[in-house]
Amino acid sequence: RPLRGLLNQRKALLSTDFENALPAFSCVLYSPAPLRYTAGMLKVLHFADAHIDMANYGRRDAESGLPVRVMDFLRSLDTIVDAAIEEKVDLVIFAGDAYKDRSPAPTFQREWGKRIMRLSQARIMTLLLVGNHDLSPALGRAHALDAFDTLSVPYVRVLDKPQFLGPEELNLPLQVIALPWVSRSGMVAHLDIRVTDPAEVFSHLEEKISELMNHWLDEKADPDLPLIFTAHASVQGAKYGGERTVMLGRDVVLPGSLVRDSRLDYVALGHIHKPQDLNEGGHPPVVYPGSIERVDFGEAGEEKFYVLALVEKGKTVVEWRKLGHIRPFIDRVVHLDSPEGVFEQVRSRIPPAEDLEGAVFRLTLEYPRDWEALIDESPLREHAAGAFEFRLVRRPLIEDRVRLPEDEQLGSKSPLELLEIYWQASHAEEDVDALQQLARDIIEGPAED
Repeated sequence: RPLRGLLNQRKALLSTDFENALPAFSCVLYSPAPLRYTAGMLKVLHFADAHIDMANYGRRDAESGLPVRVMDFLRSLDTIVDAAIEEKVDLVIFAGDAYKDRSPAPTFQREWGKRIMRLSQARIMTLLLVGNHDLSPALGRAHALDAFDTLSVPYVRVLDKPQFLGPEELNLPLQVIALPWVSRSGMVAHLDIRVTDPAEVFSHLEEKISELMNHWLDEKADPDLPLIFTAHASVQGAKYGGERTVMLGRDVVLPGSLVRDSRLDYVALGHIHKPQDLNEGGHPPVVYPGSIERVDFGEAGEEKFYVLALVEKGKTVVEWRKLGHIRPFIDRVVHLDSPEGVFEQVRSRIPPAEDLEGAVFRLTLEYPRDWEALIDESPLREHAAGAFEFRLVRRPLIEDRVRLPEDEQLGSKSPLELLEIYWQASHAEEDVDALQQLARDIIEGPAED
């Protein structure tokens, strides 16, 4: 009788307005099937570091109103979601950092939500790990992925604290240990660390995480079921990409031995943008798939991937899937040898115009300051007219030492003030603020995290 009533309600709703009525009975349409333990491999799609609202280059699309660079990221995300549905994967693991910061605009939240809802509607269990760019530094504040948990979106589970998930939570013959990014204060509170010296905090955090992992492996894990470890963190021995500078001094580093534990069957990592397997040829695979699009010039030479993993107990096969249509980033530094024929010198050392089509192109010119008046930008900009964005950085070389004005004394300046004078005298204007902020972070130390 209850089932007949629900079906009648569904029929009535369908006859009126399917799209508006869908949320009202989504719990019926998408309710999980009973647990089924089947032999063989589980197909897992793993990706990370989406950063879909990176709009630091280019223009807006006239039709959609979205920044074109955001559309680049969304195109990669669509490729990943399409693959998950077409391949009929059992599980999708997103290993953190959906956005570039903790307060994404509603438009970007909408675009991310559309893609995740497609996975939900396809009845694919999806785990969303919270990364450092998703998390508010203040305890108790909502993170960028909180809405999926608050609304209890079917088949979508947000992982915002260390936890062990068994077959009952996943509706799969599988186990998952999850370690999202948690602020230092959050980790200290969660793991009950009694340390007051800041220098010792990270070493104690790493020790506590290892203890927690070993407890789950020894006490909770079923040795007959596949076990996946997913984390948004740095791992000892990993190679960083161009994103390293923004994380300087703020990482908990997991020991290599922890992630290479043979009791694990796949390790799905996020946080480092450079694609790599830290246990290539061994078991378990320890995989950073990297970011889904090039974020900046630090990733100019990197291809982009998502990963399909066929996981079973004691054996995992990894397939790297290359993401196509990634926007090229081209970075060239040209040191001028002569004041004669400047454009010819530059043209001989940069790609031809057809290779710049649709690329984000940065050209840095280094030359003696006396040649400043000889640099004509017009032919350079004409050569790069087909580029998606062209940035010309003029870097005149300074032969003399930077001197303070006569009415100022060295002792009256702080190290940060002296550095700012140096940056302004020796670096491109657009780099000064970023360099000064990085120097401030290093010298003054982080305020909270």
